[in-house]
Amino acid sequence: MLIREATIEDWPAIWPFFHDIVAAGETFTYPLDLQEADAVGWWLLKPPNRTVVAVAGDGTVLGTAKMNNNHMGNGSHIASASYMVAPAHSGQGVGRALCEYSIEWARAEGYRAMQFNAVVETNTAAVHLYRSLGFDVLGTLPEGFRHPTEGFVGLHIMHRRL
Repeated sequence: MLIREATIEDWPAIWPFFHDIVAAGETFTYPLDLQEADAVGWWLLKPPNRTVVAVAGDGTVLGTAKMNNNHMGNGSHIASASYMVAPAHSGQGVGRALCEYSIEWARAEGYRAMQFNAVVETNTAAVHLYRSLGFDVLGTLPEGFRHPTEGFVGLHIMHRRL
């Protein structure tokens, strides 16, 4: 697996799984009816932020991550990131590789920590992955997320020092 800078040419491979993940409404706080024209601008970030893709040897896009400062101004020393793995490739280490990559990127860019603002508590695979990579749950916003089948569930704020 290769992780490289994402380009607009990657978007046609990203959009189908991006759309399906967002429309399922289980893991992201994005509008369920997010349109492609808006999504591309939200996901493909401009420097100094970064968006990458994980690709297989044959060029298949397996997943993607966007990395950015969590806040601006005096809070801009804390990084954040979001990840999406194509469901056909889940459980193959793509999410772990993207997360490890983003931690190294943040460290190299001089960020002091990484924080995820809205990890859905029922997304147990992500919570487990982040914990295994040194993230802690700082707190949980009770009923901060309306899950389509689980009802109102918590949103974790997760953090790790770099």
